[in-house]
Amino acid sequence: MLICGLALAVASSALCLSYHNKIGISGSELGKESAKTRNVSALVSSKAFVNPLIRQKESFTHLDDRFSHYSSTSKRHQQLGAYVEDLTALEAPLHRYRNIGIIAHIDAGKTTTTERVLYLTGVSFKIGEVHDGEAIMDYMPQERERGITITAAATTCFWKGGYRKVPQHRINIIDTPGHVDFTVEVERSLRVLDGAAAVFDGVAGVEPQSETVWRQANNYSIPRIAYVNKMDRPGASFEKCIEEMEQKLGTTPVPVFIPVGAASTFQGVIDVIQKKFYKFDKEKDSFDYTEAPVPENMQDELQHYRVHMLENAAQASEELLEQYLANGDLSDDQIRTGLRIMTLANRIAPVTAGSSLKNKNVQGFLDMVVDYLPSPCEANKMSVHTKEDESDDTSPSESKPSVRKFNETQLTFDTMNFDLPLAALVFKISHDTQIGTQAYIRVYRGKVSVGDVVYNPRTKKANKVQKLLFIHSNERKHLKTAHAGDIVSLVGVKDVITGDTLCNEKDQVLLESMEFPDPVISLKVEPVDGNELERMCDVFRKFMKEDPAFRMHMKPETQETIISGMGELHLDIIVDRMRREYNLPVNTGSPQVEFKETFVQPAHAEGRYVRQSGGRGQYGHVKIYIEPLEQGSGVQFQNSITCGAIPQEFIPAVEKGARQQLMEGLLAHYPVTDVRVTLLDGTFHIVDSSEFAFHTATTMAVRDAAREGGIKLLEPIMKVNVVCPLANFNTVRGDLLRRRGQVQTIRDGFGGVKEITATVPLQEMKGYITELRSMSQGRGFYTMEMSHYHSVPPVVQEKIVSSNLKPNK
Repeated sequence: MLICGLALAVASSALCLSYHNKIGISGSELGKESAKTRNVSALVSSKAFVNPLIRQKESFTHLDDRFSHYSSTSKRHQQLGAYVEDLTALEAPLHRYRNIGIIAHIDAGKTTTTERVLYLTGVSFKIGEVHDGEAIMDYMPQERERGITITAAATTCFWKGGYRKVPQHRINIIDTPGHVDFTVEVERSLRVLDGAAAVFDGVAGVEPQSETVWRQANNYSIPRIAYVNKMDRPGASFEKCIEEMEQKLGTTPVPVFIPVGAASTFQGVIDVIQKKFYKFDKEKDSFDYTEAPVPENMQDELQHYRVHMLENAAQASEELLEQYLANGDLSDDQIRTGLRIMTLANRIAPVTAGSSLKNKNVQGFLDMVVDYLPSPCEANKMSVHTKEDESDDTSPSESKPSVRKFNETQLTFDTMNFDLPLAALVFKISHDTQIGTQAYIRVYRGKVSVGDVVYNPRTKKANKVQKLLFIHSNERKHLKTAHAGDIVSLVGVKDVITGDTLCNEKDQVLLESMEFPDPVISLKVEPVDGNELERMCDVFRKFMKEDPAFRMHMKPETQETIISGMGELHLDIIVDRMRREYNLPVNTGSPQVEFKETFVQPAHAEGRYVRQSGGRGQYGHVKIYIEPLEQGSGVQFQNSITCGAIPQEFIPAVEKGARQQLMEGLLAHYPVTDVRVTLLDGTFHIVDSSEFAFHTATTMAVRDAAREGGIKLLEPIMKVNVVCPLANFNTVRGDLLRRRGQVQTIRDGFGGVKEITATVPLQEMKGYITELRSMSQGRGFYTMEMSHYHSVPPVVQEKIVSSNLKPNK
């Protein structure tokens, strides 16, 4: 396997100095150690950090030779506008790729930052402003009208360095939403990214959704840098933001650029490594800067942050530590190498500061992306299932590929060998009226070309790739080939969903997929024109393929169409898209909370469906056992029959009957969850038994078990973060308690406000924004996200069942 060297992957030509030959680090070795330990002391003591790995030079020499070949056969494509024949020809070898996401709380400046990056790197000729509805990355009408990001948008740019020159790097950027209703977009983006840049509002600090997306990145062990934005705003505080990163995120922030001044006095930034002051013109919103001496009043602060930086960089290896202890300092290149190692090990988060709206220090932001975030060959390991020999067939009722046929291993693909078999992950689906279904993929191994046949282990079907597309926002450029490390979309692959693996049929693998939260709120919908019901349902099915957090179902007792999502805004966008994109207006009911049901205690039950009155009849008889499971277990089915009491051909009908009845509900028509149904015994008739009979007998048994075991309602509990003036604190806190809330933490926030974190039932949060504004004279605001499901109090359950829904007979 070709080895990726961390020291040589740092975006600085100076990293070829002899020093780095002494402390050469392989990306695969680092990934191995960091994945196992995530502990700096273990990393420092490991000889993997100090043994010379001379072969890393050979690996990168090989890559550069290959890159030179591509460059010699392909001229620069002006603004990516030409037909791109080979994505790897786009001016950067793989170890100079950066696949990153920009993550943050809503209104922290993610899209504004991305727009500046596109302008600064020459991808766009005009800066698109979010507040003017002209942002390139916010291309949906709903995004431009609301000034928020709704769907993750991808683009690519190239960077040769800002404050110092580096070899050209290719940066694939995914701009993610900041609103909690669209957290799923962040989740699936992070799954395919190698690094992330977290943007923080310099005034508001670390906000609730910032904590959420940071935790999501933690789940995938994604290295991060941090950008404190809006330093030109009144009330901005770099120090306070750094403090909150430590307290709320549990990370170690290491400032690489520190601001000079704040609000109206914000002048620019100091490079802590090079000890240089980059001064921007306060009167002009320009990217231009001048180098100036570090102000006298900033010398102590610079020294403070530099010592902090040196102490963290020195922990990366024994040689760096010895050098620092002996001399009290490290060279600039040694500092960057140490910080990069620590960042990739998820031990620190390098921090910069600036003002994207005023075009100040976007250069430093890009320099840090190149310097400290990983290339695809340095990315963390993932769970991969490799195919075993064919054995017993998978149950027909299973919708996912049988993991039992695959061996699970943790591995890092040899991304630099494009001749290996294909392995790619589908992380997003979209539908286009002109070209049809697009599957957005991250290629992890090998390559894929137009005309190739790719295999989907879930559907067990192979499809021919009709088109490969390079994505820039909502624009498309045709490709012929995409390689490991690339993020592209393809057309022609049918029946794909988010989380599918695409591979070669002869070399089957299953990449680690994604898990998404269940919806928490529902709406009744109906088309304005009653004749459009079927078309409306077809469109909703397309939306379900695009959005894993969106669901649609028909209520069996009323034949009403119900759509479910992560919040009112989420469903509002869905309904608006239906009207705009498909010219299909719909009427909606009031939002309803998505309750669930579960068993109170285990129960045995028996179901018998017999219709024998002469001729061919019906006969099905089952004995089952249903037991409650821990939260998050879902519905499980287990067949414990071993002696053929029920023929194998009828077992799928039993499972289908159980799942269908549980989905319809047993108390108030809400789906039952967190239970295991075990088929214990039964009988059959050699002539009269049928799938229908066993299906019906099982539904009868499940209803009987519900009467014996008892059913309780579960309600979604939200994590609510409220910010209010100190004068209104007691009133706001009391109101949360009145809503059955439980206060978790109380913090002092910026500017004399209180921050309250509480868990509150979603049912009690209806109309809360109006109440909060009234209690705080319009100065309070809140955010909320799904926390967990919990049992509904008996009094509340009785009210819900009796007033809202008819109980099952």
